[in-house]
Amino acid sequence: MTTLLQRAIDRRASTWSQMQEIQARAEGESRDLTAEERASWDAAETDLTAASQDVERFERQARLDTVQRDAVVVAGAERPAETAEDRQASAEVAYRDAFSAFTRRGMSGLTNEQRQLLMSNQAEVRAGATSPGSAGGYFIPTDTLARITETMKAYGGLLGAANVITTASGNPLNWPTNDDTANVGAILAENAQITEQDVTLGQKTLGAYTYTSKLVRLSLQLLQDNAFNMDSWLVQKLGERIGRAVAAHLATGTGSSQPEGLFTNATAGKTGAAGQVTAVTYDDLIDLQHSIDPAYRASAQWAMSDSALKTVRKLKDGDGRPLWEPSVQIGVPSSLLGAAVLIDNGIPVPAASAKSIGYGDINAAYVVRQVAGGQMMRLEERYADYLQVGFFGFMRLDAKPDDASAFRVYAHPAT
Repeated sequence: MTTLLQRAIDRRASTWSQMQEIQARAEGESRDLTAEERASWDAAETDLTAASQDVERFERQARLDTVQRDAVVVAGAERPAETAEDRQASAEVAYRDAFSAFTRRGMSGLTNEQRQLLMSNQAEVRAGATSPGSAGGYFIPTDTLARITETMKAYGGLLGAANVITTASGNPLNWPTNDDTANVGAILAENAQITEQDVTLGQKTLGAYTYTSKLVRLSLQLLQDNAFNMDSWLVQKLGERIGRAVAAHLATGTGSSQPEGLFTNATAGKTGAAGQVTAVTYDDLIDLQHSIDPAYRASAQWAMSDSALKTVRKLKDGDGRPLWEPSVQIGVPSSLLGAAVLIDNGIPVPAASAKSIGYGDINAAYVVRQVAGGQMMRLEERYADYLQVGFFGFMRLDAKPDDASAFRVYAHPAT
């Protein structure tokens, strides 16, 4: 059966082919497009945009899907010896069930075993609270936490491309830096003493800012409705909120009381000519590509907002061929001048003095420190007179540029 994703990819490829045929026919006859061809082209471009959005939508949904690990027991079948992986999977299933029950019914609705599971996976929140039941948030189950992380990636592509390190605690983390590219070896003459050239190390400190989803209130009636997969839906919504906040900071965070964004202080590899306050040219993109050392280009990719992509998609080379090439395979990103295109709507849109397009090896250029274990808290008594329960999720994270030579941006002129 053909999936919705594959149909969207096929529709995009077919529409793209139609547009290419219109262009080739006019070029072959050395003429401009006719009114009818322009109308067909505009209609096809609208369909292409819709198909591309469907592809992104279905790919995002695929990333959000979580593998269910529940074991299927066949009556009368001989059970194989339990392995360490089996025990780990069983423990995760038990904790997930306990977490789901806690979400719906609170601590009073749990068995003693489930209560102990949750209490053993609790971390304190530094807010001056004293009692464990109110001072801590319970760790979100591993597979459900993966759903939050994937949601964050779907709404902020930079997180998926950066160098993400995970730590067990949120203590300040010293991150070493080094640029040794100016130092070169030398030929050593016979009986000559070797010269010294020390390696200079720098250091950056990664903290752990607490991102919250803000509070969500749900009615007791909804929590009691077993037909609705509420706990999965709730975690996804909390993750989306956190993801949107993180996406903006990973792109343009100030570095003061928040992460420093990749684009914030990035070096401009190319600045547009006067008048290009919302535009970019083919030559500008070529210059931007060559503004980074070839050593980084093997893993380099473009990073831009969807608004910037709309501008770039209209560009053509000297032979009139579009620079942007839509993907026709599942899991393969569309490309621009031979490099993949990463879309992140936290990146600034084309505007005066904005840095709207980036190019480089993002994994080498940017490091994200994430504290393991996103958590969720349940506020039961606070809204009891409304027959409601409050929930909020939180996660700790910081980020900083790492290798500044690996990434450059296109900057629009001020006027």
